[in-house]
Amino acid sequence: MKLDLLRSFEHLPYFTIEGFKQVLNVGEGQAQSVRQTLSRWTKRGHILRLKRGLYMTRRFYELHQGDVDFVPAVSAIILPQAYLSLHYILQRASILTEVTYPVTAITPKNTRTIENQIGVFDYHHIRSGLYRGFSQREYHGILYNQASVAKALFDYLYLRPLPRQLQTHKNHLAEDLRLNLDELSPSEREKFANHIAFSDSQKMNFILENFQRTVWQH
Repeated sequence: MKLDLLRSFEHLPYFTIEGFKQVLNVGEGQAQSVRQTLSRWTKRGHILRLKRGLYMTRRFYELHQGDVDFVPAVSAIILPQAYLSLHYILQRASILTEVTYPVTAITPKNTRTIENQIGVFDYHHIRSGLYRGFSQREYHGILYNQASVAKALFDYLYLRPLPRQLQTHKNHLAEDLRLNLDELSPSEREKFANHIAFSDSQKMNFILENFQRTVWQH
């Protein structure tokens, strides 16, 4: 198969094996040949494999990799039933100052990690009742979900074990956990408190009380 066949997909954020076969009007008898071609093109760098059965053309990647919404959209392509949260959102909001590389998201499904040529995508399970606190955006026809800063902070602390030595009232949790909470606006603080009230978590109530006493007292 010739590389010219990829031109039909260069304006699309991704394509599937089935979509590729349909555009080429390829029958099931040629399915193996199609898979071999896509595998060969991936090795040669003509296309990028996002995950099993999902691909992106090198042309689309080169044109859009610098877009703010590019990586969030890729995360949604890989696992649509998820929303960006945790480290990814907190780092962009300057709440976390340490460099972290994975793209992090929350899913009601199983925890998993997908690594491809674009990056590492970590999906963390949370119980369905806490699958909330995000908004939906669109990029090149791809709908992706993104948590508010308050919900990203809640998710980060809810899923992170709190060491026993930090479970005392004398600790300054924001400093101990290296969180720049001065960047959190009053409205986001209120949303954070609301998520904690909804969760009915003793650990999260303890964390909120600590933040209010040590950081947000004024």
